[in-house]
Amino acid sequence: MTVQQKFRMILDLSMTVLTLILMGGLYFFPWEGVHEILGVVLFVLWTVHVILNRYWYKSLFVGKYNAFRVMQVFVNCMILLCAILLMISGIILSNHVFKFLNLETGFSFARVTHLLASHWYFLFMSLHIGFHVRMIASRIWAKRQGSESESKKPKIISKIILLACCLYGLYAFISRGVWRYLILQQQFFFFDMEKGYLLFFVDYISIIILFATIMHYILSASRVKN
Repeated sequence: MTVQQKFRMILDLSMTVLTLILMGGLYFFPWEGVHEILGVVLFVLWTVHVILNRYWYKSLFVGKYNAFRVMQVFVNCMILLCAILLMISGIILSNHVFKFLNLETGFSFARVTHLLASHWYFLFMSLHIGFHVRMIASRIWAKRQGSESESKKPKIISKIILLACCLYGLYAFISRGVWRYLILQQQFFFFDMEKGYLLFFVDYISIIILFATIMHYILSASRVKN
């Protein structure tokens, strides 16, 4: 793995971790300014990510589009749109970092936009990870040594674990009411303090696994058809 690949991996992992923390709203820290600061950090990382992938954006209008490329462009562009909406609404709602701007209007619109964009961002980010599942899995299995009969058992076990994670992710998606935020059936973020912080991360990581797996198998099916 090259230095650039390692940097990209650290960058992507940092963005994912920050997203998970920010999905907890203002509940993780006693001072809400921390949420704003981390939001700015995530946007800065996003800027670096876009710069590193600038050639991908330049190639959008070049070449032919198959099913994989259409899905990839749609998901990536929706993530970018959500990130922009999150930053704009975050600036309007800011009580600390951007308070010097003295913005006095648009709070109601910004609050709803921030809630909606954050959950769609989380969903599309999870789908985006699904684009890289095959590459991650191939790297893991490439490091394993042994005969074909020796490698079948761990693969079966890993698939059973993956299925369990996805089933729990579906449960978390429903019980946490994530689907309600996506269609604005619930316009205020609710954090269940009785479940605690650790379970929050377990639930949301499981949701990421669920949608990343869904995208992975959709792409696998499209490759078979092609």
